[in-house]
Amino acid sequence: MDCIYLLEAHYIEKFKVFLKFNTGLSGEVDLKDIIYKYKIASSLRDCKKFSDFYLDSWSTLAWKCGFDIAPETLYEKCEISAQ
Repeated sequence: MDCIYLLEAHYIEKFKVFLKFNTGLSGEVDLKDIIYKYKIASSLRDCKKFSDFYLDSWSTLAWKCGFDIAPETLYEKCEISAQ
């Protein structure tokens, strides 16, 4: 598999994000399950804090609290959403 990375990420609402990948795949994903799974992400359960994400230098969805989600994980979620 080629290297997968994010080109764009935009907040939609609640825990939903629109993602666009270098492969051409794009779509909306709900990240609520991931945010509630990890203790380090507990501050992101506040939708306002969740919406304050950015793409770091590795093209990873990241937050100031130190939590991030790898592009490969996001890609899998996006593929499932597209089906």
